Amino acid sequence: MTTDRTATDDRRTESALLVRHAPETVRAAVLTAHGGRAEDHTLSRPWHLAALRMRSLLRAVGTGLPPDHVLLGEVRYRHRGWNDGAAADDVRRALAELAARYGPVPVVLVGHSMGGRAAVRVAGHPAVCGVLALAPWLPPGEPVAHLDGARLLVLHGDADHVTSAADSTRFVQRARAEGARAGMAVLDGTDHAMLRRLPTWHTLAAEAVSDLLRTRPVPGGLVARTTTSDAPAVHL
Repeated sequence: MTTDRTATDDRRTESALLVRHAPETVRAAVLTAHGGRAEDHTLSRPWHLAALRMRSLLRAVGTGLPPDHVLLGEVRYRHRGWNDGAAADDVRRALAELAARYGPVPVVLVGHSMGGRAAVRVAGHPAVCGVLALAPWLPPGEPVAHLDGARLLVLHGDADHVTSAADSTRFVQRARAEGARAGMAVLDGTDHAMLRRLPTWHTLAAEAVSDLLRTRPVPGGLVARTTTSDAPAVHL
């Protein structure tokens, strides 16, 4: 019989990287990190709703990227909760596994809710060339000192009652003060689950990820319009 302790020990040795598409030659990667709870030590499973939500978004993002160059994958958490930053540690493990398998390639992290917080927390990692945070959980006091030079775009619905668009806006301002190229876009009439205006979430995510993989964003695009040091939040 497998005990909870045995299951937890086994999970520590399991891969943190779930590859959904790997071209013959990997030149860049996009990894998604789904949402979770503040504190939850139950095992994270691929059929949980939070994981399924990001799987469809990853497919949408992939349609705008060259399939022969860009790897698409997911971060596999050990547990369902943030758990004092353990979720961010799982993102770091996934990045380490990616480098071990495919060598050093630029990575865009796409995180929703808790996953947005985890992605932002590791945005200073040398492999990370950009972060797209969707309805992220960014409480007051979330660290920003590591974001000097980081590229970060936050999309948040104004009808989100789970995480705070106002907290995201303040976080972007603090990140800019530390030298980050950070931007904020507010989706009018959308909620935390990204179900309202779902095609818009997918379209914007695909555009943003494609732009974040570039050395410089496309002039006039969402990333370029939102990430200048004095750019206001854009409402969409």
